[in-house]
Amino acid sequence: MGASNLALQQLIIEAVQKELNRGGAKSAAPAVKTKMEVPIGVSARHLHVTQEHLEVLFGKGAELHPKKELMGGQYAANECVTIVGINLRVIENVRILGPVRKETQVELAKTDAIRLGINPPIRESGSIQGSSPITIVGPKGALYLNEGCIIAKRHIHMGSQDAEVFGVKDNEIVAVEIGDERKGRFENVQVRVHPSFTLEMHIDTDEANALGIKCGQSARIIKP
Repeated sequence: MGASNLALQQLIIEAVQKELNRGGAKSAAPAVKTKMEVPIGVSARHLHVTQEHLEVLFGKGAELHPKKELMGGQYAANECVTIVGINLRVIENVRILGPVRKETQVELAKTDAIRLGINPPIRESGSIQGSSPITIVGPKGALYLNEGCIIAKRHIHMGSQDAEVFGVKDNEIVAVEIGDERKGRFENVQVRVHPSFTLEMHIDTDEANALGIKCGQSARIIKP
C-alpha cells in the first residue's frame, strides 16, 4: 500500500511539473514579443545648418566645434543662435547640431512654437517642404527661412542588428509604453534603421515632461 501511495504521489508531481512547464512557456513568449526596451533620449530644441548659412550667422569660413558626440557621427556643437518668431518673441541659446547639412532645419517642441507664434508641422527630420518660416540670428548676421521649422516626429533609432532582434524594419510604425509614476503610451512612433545608429528613442521636451521622463529611462516597444 505504501509503495502504491509513493507511486501515485510521483505521478501527481510529474503531472504538476509538466503543466507548470507548459504554462511557463506560454507566458514567456509574449514578454519577448510584446515588450522590448529601448533607452530614451530627450531632444531639446536645436537646429541643423548648411555651410552657407553657418557663414551668414558666424562669419566667412566659420566652422562648427564639437561639444558632445552623438550617434552616427553627429555632435552637439558649441555654437548657439537666437531664433525669432513672427510675433518677434525670441528663444536664445538654441544649439546647432553638426556636421553641416544640405538644408537648414529648426526643430522645436510645441510649447516653443506657441511662444514664437508659429505652427510648425510634425515631420520626420529632413522633411521641411511647406514647413513654418523662422528667423535665425547669429553673432555675425541673420537669415530668414521661408520654410524650415518643424516639430520632430517621435522616433526610434536603431542599427541593422537591433532591427533584426526587435523584428522591425525601417519606417515601420510602432507603439511604446513609457514612464513610471506617470506611465503612458505613445502611438505613431517611427522606426528609423541605419548601420550607424545607436539604439535610442527620441522624444521632445513636451513629451518627456508630460510623462515625467528623463534621459536614460526605457521605452517598451509594443507589437501585436
